[in-house]
Amino acid sequence: MINTTLCHIEKDGKYLMLHRIKKEKDLNRDKWVGIGGKFEKGESPEECNLREILEETGLTLNSYRYCGIVTFVSDKWETEYMHIFHSDNFSGELKACDEGVLEWVDISEIYNLPIWEGDKIFLKLIEEKTPFFSLKLEYCGERLVKAILNGKIIKESICL
Repeated sequence: MINTTLCHIEKDGKYLMLHRIKKEKDLNRDKWVGIGGKFEKGESPEECNLREILEETGLTLNSYRYCGIVTFVSDKWETEYMHIFHSDNFSGELKACDEGVLEWVDISEIYNLPIWEGDKIFLKLIEEKTPFFSLKLEYCGERLVKAILNGKIIKESICL
């Protein structure tokens, strides 16, 4: 199991999104995702979030909200615990990212981009400023087959 962070940085009704197009063997290839990455040894979720944002964007978060944790389960990839953050208070100059293309996207338009189906669930939770949440997302390939929010099933289907 791996631990990662994912942060949605907001400015003027837009989120800074990363279009993952630069790495060939990338489970997020061609998808639009928030900014984040894997924990380094000894890091807390907050330390990883701050480091990953600075490394991938050149931005420094001045404040942020730790929104929740997503348990990502897949029949193809290793189980992942994604620590979800949101920030609208940052400084610095945006730089190029070696993992893809960074772009400010209207929050309402993100749902029309190629994103993981489960991302739509936690994006709404972030927008609604839901108190700290635990979301389990189970995938069959790239299809979401089960979603459990705070211990309650909110979506369930069969893996074909």
